[in-house]
Amino acid sequence: MVILFDRFNLPEDIYEVIFATKQQVIVAKLIIEYMKDNGREIGKTEMSLFATKLHEGQLITSINEPPFIGKKVKVSYNKRQFYDRILTPMKSMGLIDYDLYKKTYRISKRFNNEMVGIGLMWIREADKLAHEIKPGK
Repeated sequence: MVILFDRFNLPEDIYEVIFATKQQVIVAKLIIEYMKDNGREIGKTEMSLFATKLHEGQLITSINEPPFIGKKVKVSYNKRQFYDRILTPMKSMGLIDYDLYKKTYRISKRFNNEMVGIGLMWIREADKLAHEIKPGK
């Protein structure tokens, strides 16, 4: 996943920095809230049930953004797209860990470590000496 941002117009919400569409932001927030409500860790079956509810439009929540403020809203999102565009990128960026042994998903703080590592990579690149360009013969 590619994160492009304007440092002068950085959103306050981390989800808006990471995800491209409003719908992806809403769904990402929902899965993290669901995991927080369940002890920050859920099983593979629970994740599948969440994705199925989402796919069937059976997930009801309140969204604190206009025009939905104070209203209960049914949220629908394609199951395959949930895995491809929400869960898999969250795992690959270190927002969520998957334990292969226990078969559980857990909220992770590795994302922060990765961002620090990326910042250090840039510092090393910026500090490198320029390569000498030799004119062609």
